Amino acid sequence: MANTYHQVYIQAVFAVKYRDAVIDKSWRSKLLGVIGQLINETGCQTIIVNGVEDHIHCFFGLKPSVPISEVMQVAKGKSSKYINDHLLTPHRFEWQEGYGAFSYSHSHIDKVYHYIENQEEHHHKSSFKEEYEGLLQKFEIPYDESYIFESLI
Repeated sequence: MANTYHQVYIQAVFAVKYRDAVIDKSWRSKLLGVIGQLINETGCQTIIVNGVEDHIHCFFGLKPSVPISEVMQVAKGKSSKYINDHLLTPHRFEWQEGYGAFSYSHSHIDKVYHYIENQEEHHHKSSFKEEYEGLLQKFEIPYDESYIFESLI
């Protein structure tokens, strides 16, 4: 076969360290654009990036030759550098270690897109912790609650 065809859709979710609510509305849309561009630079295709004060959702078409871990390392590492270089938070910014990555079929694109698009509305009803644990349960991913969220020391 002369060409390789693929269709892999990933929703990645990651939080601010200690789930601090520091992603301010005044610069959030710029950050979301930066993260989307960083995902595109890995060879993947950003569909939507959105989030609220303490976490981000990224939905993208994964290029099969690029590991999800590489996409997340680039997106999280370079976006935290962007935040720190532009002094957008009063203290040094960091993302929490790790992330959640969930795969979807083509038929779910619209539903996942709209879910991510409406994050602010969604989080008036439930917390990030409830949302994240719900995703882990929906995808039947075993987890130890004590390792999901990093606590303040």
